[in-house]
Amino acid sequence: MKQLTCLLALLCLCGCETVQPWERGTLAKPEMQWQADPMEISLQAQINASKEATSGGQGAAGGGCGCN
Repeated sequence: MKQLTCLLALLCLCGCETVQPWERGTLAKPEMQWQADPMEISLQAQINASKEATSGGQGAAGGGCGCN
C-alpha cells in the first residue's frame, strides 16, 4: 500500500511544470483560456441563475422567465 501511494504521488508530481517568465505571455493569451469570452461567461451565469430555481448565491432571485 505504501509503495502504491508513493507511486501515485510521483505520477501526480510529473504533471507539475515550471513556467518560465518569458513563457507567461503565451499562456496569458485569450485563446489559451478555458473560456476566452468574459461576456459569454456572464451570459451563461445569468441564464443559469434565471432557469435554476434551486441555485443561490448569484444575486437576486428570479422567476425563471429570464426577465430582469
